Amino acid sequence: MLNDNQEQLTTAEDSHRSLVKPLAKLGALIAIIFSIYQLYSGGIDSLPSMQHRAIHLSFALVLVFILFPGGKKDKNKIPVWDIVLIILSIIIGAYLVINYMDLVYRQGSPNIWDQIMAGIAIVLVLEASRRSMGASLSIVAIIFLLYALFGQYLPGSVSHNGFSINRILEQTYLTSEGIYGIAIYVTSTFIFTFILFGAFLNVSGGGKAFIDLAFALAGRYRGGPAKASIFASGLMGTISGSSFANVAGTGIFTIPLMKKVGYTPEFAGGVEAAASSGGQIMPPVMGAAAFIMAEMTGIPYNKLIIYAAFPAILYFFSIFLMVDFRAAKRGLIGIKKSELPSARKTLKKYFFILLGPISIFYFLLDGYSPIKASFYAIIIVLVGSYFRKDTRITLPKLLLALDSGAKGAIGLVAASGVAGIIVGVVSLTGIGIKFANLVVLLSGGTVIIGLVLTMVASIILSMGLPTAALYIILATIAAPALINMGVVLPAAHLFIFYFGAMAAVTPPVALSSYLAATIAKGNPTKTAFNGWKLALAAFLLPFIFVYNPEILWYDATPSEIISITVTAIIGIFGFAASIEGYFLGYLRIPFRIFLFASSLLLIWPGIYTDIFGISAIGVIAVISKFDRKYNQAKLEQYKMEAYR
Repeated sequence: MLNDNQEQLTTAEDSHRSLVKPLAKLGALIAIIFSIYQLYSGGIDSLPSMQHRAIHLSFALVLVFILFPGGKKDKNKIPVWDIVLIILSIIIGAYLVINYMDLVYRQGSPNIWDQIMAGIAIVLVLEASRRSMGASLSIVAIIFLLYALFGQYLPGSVSHNGFSINRILEQTYLTSEGIYGIAIYVTSTFIFTFILFGAFLNVSGGGKAFIDLAFALAGRYRGGPAKASIFASGLMGTISGSSFANVAGTGIFTIPLMKKVGYTPEFAGGVEAAASSGGQIMPPVMGAAAFIMAEMTGIPYNKLIIYAAFPAILYFFSIFLMVDFRAAKRGLIGIKKSELPSARKTLKKYFFILLGPISIFYFLLDGYSPIKASFYAIIIVLVGSYFRKDTRITLPKLLLALDSGAKGAIGLVAASGVAGIIVGVVSLTGIGIKFANLVVLLSGGTVIIGLVLTMVASIILSMGLPTAALYIILATIAAPALINMGVVLPAAHLFIFYFGAMAAVTPPVALSSYLAATIAKGNPTKTAFNGWKLALAAFLLPFIFVYNPEILWYDATPSEIISITVTAIIGIFGFAASIEGYFLGYLRIPFRIFLFASSLLLIWPGIYTDIFGISAIGVIAVISKFDRKYNQAKLEQYKMEAYR
């Protein structure tokens, strides 16, 4: 398993073809045109939705077949077969655009050409997703297609009445519930412009500004580089939403500095992996799933990110405390102030650039659509870059941003097309309702059993699937089961999303941890364990907000919000201390267990649980402070380990 995972730990550039200059320039030109088209449709004017989605997907498919080889033999060339796939990718989009009105009029009665185009489209998106995102999602989609074809032969409640190939082709290609469904709708509008915004931010120096600010604010305190890693990865994650990209982008700076101040390579890698994975649950982007979640739930986007914000903050706060407690018990210090960047100079240099990401929050909370918010933020970064010569987005940088933005999106677009196939089959066969009924039946209507079953399904499916695509599948199949058992809508969807998002740090398929281990030159298994341990809050919080949605600030009064916020923060203190075995001093194992239980009572809202939890945490804090014999023994132990 480890070798399989390590083979996946290649950068996007490594998996791309090594093309000769003319072909490389052709790929860049198509990517730039793709980005310009998306900017125009997002900020100025757009074709009817289905036509726009068709053009969007065709652009992405063409780029995938240019940039990603079908096998190792095609690494340095574009074979004739791929040229055929590129032409077909253009044809399936053009067919929908040109025949749009005819297709509307003959909906339900597709002709032979409609069916041929549908079959080609299915093959193309399956192959494009396999090349760019791995085979897992394509295999799942093929299983669903086979279920649609042969499900009538299955026993019991999972069987259906049977559907012809023609009916399946129509569902997947000619309706808004298939390939061109909600996933492609979201990538063609919200997601692409956010990815493009991240590309503009990077070429202007905004990514470096995040890292410099994080180190300026936290670098000099005990364990400072680890705290800076949390801030930098959190800030980057709010824009990119990709744990893997965050580890690659920030880990090369933060991990060596964490090792320099005394953290082990495995712990340093675990911190970076856990913090980077938090970008997927942190608004406003949330690994692109926030936009999809808003569409699927009908919850306004600006409300949804408020519901998601506090648990995400608690998650990052938990990691922050764990690295602080680890630094305290190991006697680690920060970096000298003279070796750190200046916050004042960083803000002065990048002030107008940083207005871009700040403006996104303003626009979203003010009710602007995500696509308009990201479009205006791009304009702000572009204009703001010209206030200083060293941040200016010149023509080469502009072309680089347009090129890298499109290339950074195409894998997700391909995966979203495949997710559309799965959603189309679920809608056609009714398997989603059957799954929901099965979960209710197996759980006996008991919510906690239903939650555990859904958690297991989410974690298993998440091992190998992109977060956004996974969320679409689970939202279609699993979320209805939780809602049927009385879980409120935002809590049900955030529950399945959290467990899907944390696959990046869940052994054995902990890809972000393995990448961090490579950078840290540490043991991959130990790094994965440390990343999972640091991310434990993300496995606990979903159960809490299902039973107590007030922690999402959902239907809560201002006084309830204040009370929940304060007690949850104290509870996270206790939780982090129990995991690390340190509070004001070292903690014996029985006190760690008792502290863990007490912290859960505080995170779980309720007046009596709060009183007991605060009292217990206070008592244990005093005990840990004055347990001198144990503190001295542990201190000597860590000194000996450091000496070795």
